Amino acid sequence: MDEVTLIGLLWRESAASSRRGISTRGITTLGVDLADREGLDAVTIRRLAAEAGVTAMALYPHIGGRAELIELMLDHVAGATYETAAAPDGEDWRERLTVIADANWASCHAHPWITDLATGRPVPGPGASAKFETELRALDGIGLTDIEMEQTLTALLSLVKGTARASLAAQASREQGEDRDVDWWSTIGPALTAAIGNKAQFPVATRVSRALGDLTGKANDPEGAYRRGLSLLLDGIAQQLDDR
Repeated sequence: MDEVTLIGLLWRESAASSRRGISTRGITTLGVDLADREGLDAVTIRRLAAEAGVTAMALYPHIGGRAELIELMLDHVAGATYETAAAPDGEDWRERLTVIADANWASCHAHPWITDLATGRPVPGPGASAKFETELRALDGIGLTDIEMEQTLTALLSLVKGTARASLAAQASREQGEDRDVDWWSTIGPALTAAIGNKAQFPVATRVSRALGDLTGKANDPEGAYRRGLSLLLDGIAQQLDDR
């Protein structure tokens, strides 16, 4: 991927082609919609060209190659994070950070494919830059240094993305309409018990798993982990600010 070319694609004002009616924004939106419906593997230049009713060659001046397209799609999704969610501009900083976390949790579930993409050294586009600015402002002035603000935001978003990915994986493993793991566990439970043999071999794991299953009916609880992790993070920030 040519990162200089990508910067041009991300930041240029791209009008629709006068002959074909296609544009960078339009093709990017098609890519996001297709990925949301069928997953990122479905997003190919040829498939998008067919969706747009043009040849594959007609797309390249607008989006570069597939690698650049994916970056355009990520930037598009980032820029839309607060289009339907509340902005993190309340008076209480804990409330602001909770709004950020919940907005990103919702975005991960609306666009599951983004949880599988690692952003090594991301090239900032207008969408991601606006999102970054919005989220940093929620941390500005609460008593953290600039470095601590960036690291805190990264930690928060990493918590959200990791637990959202686990949540999506759990959902994908269930049958349509199934939201609990009781039937699944009743199927594999006897075989697992027989395989383990010594029931006292894992006493703490057995107790904890049973408690979680009794409470939630699930084999694991990523959403509960998200909520608890967020609470612990906020409490830790509050304690650091109080200590100062």
